[in-house]
Amino acid sequence: MKKTLLILTLVVLSAKGFAQNTEFPKNEIKFNIANTIIMASAEVGYERFIGRNQSIEAVALINDRINFHSESGSRKFNTNSFKIGYNYYFDTYNAGAGLYANPFVKYRFGDFEQDVVLNGSPSPVTKTTDMDAFMVGIGAGYKWNFSDTFVLAPFASVARNFSDDVGDRFSNIEFHAGLYVGYRF
Repeated sequence: MKKTLLILTLVVLSAKGFAQNTEFPKNEIKFNIANTIIMASAEVGYERFIGRNQSIEAVALINDRINFHSESGSRKFNTNSFKIGYNYYFDTYNAGAGLYANPFVKYRFGDFEQDVVLNGSPSPVTKTTDMDAFMVGIGAGYKWNFSDTFVLAPFASVARNFSDDVGDRFSNIEFHAGLYVGYRF
């Protein structure tokens, strides 16, 4: 009887020691540090985990620029956007880490101004483009999760906008990339 009780106790303790921890932080705030450094724009987001390898995200982009266009010369972006996405992480062991895919929808609003010289005009004229556009896209990235607290995630995405005005001035295909730095709680 003592041997059976001892074996049963060892089995229970061993199973507890090897059991996978199912609790992990369900919220993450993140900031695209690359956007701020390269383009002087801000991209902040919130991610809510709905499973170990799935999350829903909301991202706000302030001074959003299409395809990393600069504001050199007489060009000025007055644009902001919001993005809603779903993240699927392919690593099922580490919660919210590893390679991930990110289908999303995005809405940009605002305008773009550029001074142009028209034929026969002695001075430049400001041409304004309406940048309001609805977009559908897909992204991918890799996220490192350090102790369920700090995260780093390089990513890239491509989207298709559905605005004729934006397509006439720029392109209907938009590329975006960056480096998220985040905190989980």
